[in-house]
Amino acid sequence: MFFLSEIEHTLRLPPHLLNQPLNDAIKGELGSLFLDKVIEKLGLCVSVYDIRSIKGGFVFPGDGASTYTVSFRLVMFRPFVGEVISARLKESTKDGLRLSLGFFDDIYVPVPLLASPNHSEPDPGLKDGVRWVWEYDGVNYPIDGTDEIRFRVHNVSYPPIPLDQRNDSDEKELEQKVSKPFAPMVVTGSIDSDGLGPISWWV
Repeated sequence: MFFLSEIEHTLRLPPHLLNQPLNDAIKGELGSLFLDKVIEKLGLCVSVYDIRSIKGGFVFPGDGASTYTVSFRLVMFRPFVGEVISARLKESTKDGLRLSLGFFDDIYVPVPLLASPNHSEPDPGLKDGVRWVWEYDGVNYPIDGTDEIRFRVHNVSYPPIPLDQRNDSDEKELEQKVSKPFAPMVVTGSIDSDGLGPISWWV
C-alpha cells in the first residue's frame, strides 16, 4: 500500500528561506510541492521521507533565489491490484459506492462489483440518497456506512486531466498547470467475494 519512491527535482529556493538550515528549507519546499499530490504511476504523496543529496545552489542573473538539484524519497500511497483494504463509506449513488480512507477519497465500487444479488432502495437519512442492499439466504444486508467496509483493489488508473475544463484565456497559467507532473488517481474496488463488504456481515 505504501512505497518509497526516489525522485530528482530541480528546486528553486526563495530568498526568504535562505536564513533557515538548508536541509529544513528544502524539505519544507518539497512538502509544499508534493504533499497530497498524485504523481502518475507512483501514487499519492503522503510524506517527504528523506533527502538523499543536494547539489548546486546556483543563483541565476536577475534572480535572488538559489537553484538546487535535489534527490529525495517520498512515501507514496499506491495500492496494488488484489490488495484488501478497509475504508469508510463516503457516498452511495445509483452507480455504486464511493469509499474513503480519510486521506484519499477516490475509491469507487461500481454496481457490477457489489455483492450480488443486490438491490437499491431510498436512503431515509439522505435526500435523494441510495442505499445498496445485499440479498443472501432470504436476509437483507444493507450497506449503510455504520461499519468499515473491506474491499479488494480491482484496478488503479490515472485519468488524464480534463484540459477542456480549464480557462484558456490565461495561456501562461494554463501552461504552468499542464507542465506539472501531478494527475488524478482513481481506485476501483470490489466487494463481491466472501469476507468483503461491511465487517458486520462476517462477524
